[in-house]
Amino acid sequence: MRHIEIMDTTLRDGEQTNGVSFSASEKLTIAQLLLKEVMVDRLEIASARVSAGEFDAVKKITSWASEHDCLDKIEVLTFVDGDISVNWMLEAGAKVMNLLTKGSLNHLTHQLKKTPEQHFSEIEKVISLARSNGIKCNVYLEDWSNGMRNSPEYVFQYLDFLTEQPIERILLPDTLGVLTPRETFEFLDKTVKRYPETHFDFHAHNDYDLSVANVMEAIKAGVHGLHLTVNGMGERAGNAPLASTIAVLNDFMPEVKTSVSERSLYTVTQLVESFSGIRVPANKPIVGENVFTQTAGIHADGDNKNNLYFNDLMPERFGRQRQYALGKTSGKANIEKNLQELGITLADADLKKVTQRIIELGDRKEVVTREDLPYIISDVLDSNAIEEKVLVLNYVLTHSKNLKPSATLQVQIGDEVFEESAQGDGQYDAFMNALKKIYLKKEIELPQLTDYAVRIPPGGKTDALCETIITWKVNGKDLKTRGLDSDQTVSAIQATQKMLNLI
Repeated sequence: MRHIEIMDTTLRDGEQTNGVSFSASEKLTIAQLLLKEVMVDRLEIASARVSAGEFDAVKKITSWASEHDCLDKIEVLTFVDGDISVNWMLEAGAKVMNLLTKGSLNHLTHQLKKTPEQHFSEIEKVISLARSNGIKCNVYLEDWSNGMRNSPEYVFQYLDFLTEQPIERILLPDTLGVLTPRETFEFLDKTVKRYPETHFDFHAHNDYDLSVANVMEAIKAGVHGLHLTVNGMGERAGNAPLASTIAVLNDFMPEVKTSVSERSLYTVTQLVESFSGIRVPANKPIVGENVFTQTAGIHADGDNKNNLYFNDLMPERFGRQRQYALGKTSGKANIEKNLQELGITLADADLKKVTQRIIELGDRKEVVTREDLPYIISDVLDSNAIEEKVLVLNYVLTHSKNLKPSATLQVQIGDEVFEESAQGDGQYDAFMNALKKIYLKKEIELPQLTDYAVRIPPGGKTDALCETIITWKVNGKDLKTRGLDSDQTVSAIQATQKMLNLI
């Protein structure tokens, strides 16, 4: 098996994501996790000369790396600028530079306005200066992909020169993310065969969503290293994503291996998401929240019958768990899977009623979680025991600043329908005052409310299901009823309707 070096460039190229700027301490934390837990081979952590903050971050990381004997794994992007980048590296304590140079004649001619010979001469001086100061050199060929398309003679002239220099690696970026898989293989195959003793890295961008496909072709062509970023962060559409690339190599390219620990990929995803403020899409392969969640009931049923909907991407590989979503497409099997996780068993008749309630909630676009299940079960089983002779048919609740809340409601008692309005200290109080007016017509006094408790599931958000439990004093005894809804007042009205039927 051929070992493929993985260089993570989240802290350099990934930080070029619009709106992202890691603090020095955040960079250090990410670097430590990537090297010690994820086990990437190398880290590109910064660009030289960018800012005082960048310098501080590099110093923190190189200091830590020196103490942990991994300074040779820390790399910094530098420039063809005489001794400026080299001196910056020396002050920052870094020992490996990735020198940015021109990999296409178009860039060289129009941006630098120099001849190849002038560029090569300046590069040679920087490499020599770096080596004399104990700094190892890798060299980027910026815009290499377009160089191979439009000026291959220049690229090979440059590579003929570079392969004679005292450098460690040549880094070949698809800077604008324009390569097709066929071109990736063709260009790299020619290059690797022409320079069989040289270490080549491939650096993919994802502008056409082809980065992982291009990485596969680069490996087939014989490259020795890959540049990846956590969550695919990077300029424009980003870079080849670390998690997806590692999963693809492990599952589809058995001829190669990496040192990366799959089980740590989700952890670093969450850390970078938190520090960067860039949310990972729920459907992002490997690390998205939904990728190991079965939604359709038929899928959960198939998983119960010989794991019919499993593939090689088992969530346990990445330190995750398979989940079964609850919503309008849920079947009995989905709910049974979630109940198993909670250690709950229901009779078939009750399970059908719970399933129907979840489908009803899903139709209203409610997000139903596993933690909601005990509340739903309690609500459904509680409702089953009540014969509905009283129905709250309709209601309008209002709440305005500096005005008393009001309620208008329509209630059916037996075959009669009543309608009343009232104000109160809150929407539910207004509702109860209107209800009391209706029951006065029936010459029935409503029970006294003695306790009102609201609960949401652990970790619940603003759209969480809300359980309201109301205690009533009926004939000197306590009666408790409960309601369940994402709206607290609605759940209280449901609990009240149960009370009306019980009395």
